[in-house]
Amino acid sequence: MSLEVGDTAPDFSLKNQFGEIVNLGDFKNKKNVLLMFYPFAFTGKCTEEMCTIRDERNDFVNDETQILSISCDPSSSLKIFAEQQELTTPLLSDFWPHGQVSKAYGVFLEDSGFANRGTFVIDKSGIIRWKVVTSPGEVRKTSDYRLALSAL
Repeated sequence: MSLEVGDTAPDFSLKNQFGEIVNLGDFKNKKNVLLMFYPFAFTGKCTEEMCTIRDERNDFVNDETQILSISCDPSSSLKIFAEQQELTTPLLSDFWPHGQVSKAYGVFLEDSGFANRGTFVIDKSGIIRWKVVTSPGEVRKTSDYRLALSAL
């Protein structure tokens, strides 16, 4: 199933890198959400993207917006990844049931067993207002995120 702009974002509850449950629904009517799916922690392009978000964090995490990043890694691996890279935004584990949230957003690669690179801008009412899905090897541009968020 592929989600499109204008669709309601599927709600989910996933563990973050500290083992705490994060619910997408907790942000409804409070904050826009920049939802990023990425293949794996500790890999070159994923680390590059996550460190760019770390360095540009103030553009994406504020009174109006929260960023949530999702991979199929276990939360224990995400904790070490966050510590090593000094990542401060929530890294959510879609490890078990394996890829369930990635599948709901149409970015799970069945043949590979991991999430593709997909980004969704979800407004405060829970509606997808922008999306981009690229190949696993193609790094996304944070300038596109800024533009999409400024349109809300």
